[in-house]
Amino acid sequence: MSNGNTDHSEESGGVAVAEAPEESIDIEALEHEGDIAADYIEGLLDIADFDGDIDMDVEGDRAMVSVVGATLDELIGENGEVLEALQELTRLAVHRGTGNRSRLMLDVGGYREGRRKALARVGADAAAEVAKSGEPKPLEPMTPFERKVVHDAVAAAGLRSESEGEEPYRYVVVLPAD
Repeated sequence: MSNGNTDHSEESGGVAVAEAPEESIDIEALEHEGDIAADYIEGLLDIADFDGDIDMDVEGDRAMVSVVGATLDELIGENGEVLEALQELTRLAVHRGTGNRSRLMLDVGGYREGRRKALARVGADAAAEVAKSGEPKPLEPMTPFERKVVHDAVAAAGLRSESEGEEPYRYVVVLPAD
């Protein structure tokens, strides 16, 4: 990653993962991950007696699985905590089915997409504030997904950021340009 942040392993669970060039991404393998994940989520929805449709896609270098429906708030939880847990369980199911670690992203009811937009604004606003003041700005603790979005927004604004602290209190610090 050359976006200027020093937290390259955010969504890989703390393990450094080099980004592969676009042409070397195995779309078929990612689609297979999506299929396994969709089957797993469908089984959970059936057990919990939730209605929901499942959409699968490949975005960049990861499989994306989305659950859409009318009554899915229970699957998101407060601040996305249930969604995070479901994503980890789904990644474990994919690992069990493929033997490979998955970076699959699970979304429920558009929650992650909405958070992505809000967090991109937080990152851009913090970058603007730091560019003006010249002082580092620590942000509130965030999940790995949230920190990644903020890091990307800060890099897009031409500044650097890094993550500090320990889970679950890990947070982004936006740094002035050198």
